[in-house]
Amino acid sequence: MAAAGDGPWLDDAAGRLVRPFTVSNGRTEPSIALDLMSQVMATGVTPLGYLGPEHAQALNLGRAPVSVAEVAAHLKLPAVVTKVLLSDLVDCGALTTKPPAFHHNPTDRSLLEAVLDGLRRQL
Repeated sequence: MAAAGDGPWLDDAAGRLVRPFTVSNGRTEPSIALDLMSQVMATGVTPLGYLGPEHAQALNLGRAPVSVAEVAAHLKLPAVVTKVLLSDLVDCGALTTKPPAFHHNPTDRSLLEAVLDGLRRQL
């Protein structure tokens, strides 16, 4: 079992000991719009008041530009909970965000067909 300050409380057999929505105080709506591919980065501003350990971990991950999806994966939290945590950090000025930049049409039929073909080959 991990120590309290070592990240999310995990038990090898039971998994996470603290329910994910407890981390966000039951909130399910971030205060800002974040896409899974949105990039976040720490600003260097120290947040005022208490933030939980997951906030601190997210802020640490943001030392270099990182996507919302990557933060969620590292924190082992659902994306919606991660978005709430990240929006808290943006609201207090500790993180900055920018939307994903698409250099192609994300609904390009040939791209979607290539993805589908790749998925079929994996099955």
